[in-house]
Amino acid sequence: MNKYLIVGLGNIGAEYENTRHNIGFLIADRLGEKLSANFKSSNFGQLCETSYKGRKTLIIKPDTYMNLSGNAVNFWINKENIKLKNILILCDDLSLPFGTLRMKSKGSSAGHNGLKSIEISLQTQQYPRLRFGIGNDFIKGQQIDYVMDTWREEEQLILKERVDFSAEAVKSFIFAGINNTMNEFNGK
Repeated sequence: MNKYLIVGLGNIGAEYENTRHNIGFLIADRLGEKLSANFKSSNFGQLCETSYKGRKTLIIKPDTYMNLSGNAVNFWINKENIKLKNILILCDDLSLPFGTLRMKSKGSSAGHNGLKSIEISLQTQQYPRLRFGIGNDFIKGQQIDYVMDTWREEEQLILKERVDFSAEAVKSFIFAGINNTMNEFNGK
């Protein structure tokens, strides 16, 4: 049976709950709801074990904080013997307009600390990721404040729909593969 590991990146704690940097957690939560699965405490965070169309799927929300996300990813890949092509990292992206999706099969961290940590732990950039655009409407030098800030009112109005769309992209990745998913969801 093919196994899949879906990793929502974010930071634990109430103070980070509705911040832009925690979009990975929001998408992971929505995916768990769509697959009628619940999270429970496990190694390196919250884990949801389920299957989708006959494919065993593990969804994790690491409790390592963003900068050490690679520890959780590496642990679960090795524990479950999951192929790199069957993992998908869910994260925020400053270079994309708000709500825009971009799935890629590989690439650099582009300065994202969670992706940097994963690259270091896995010793490769060859793993799929789904980037959720959070925009870049901040004053130069205020990037950290922007990603750690909560969603604006106008963003909140469409956030739920965009998170739902992102969860559908993840389901497509699991069932239809990355190439079909990129064709259907990228840039939308």
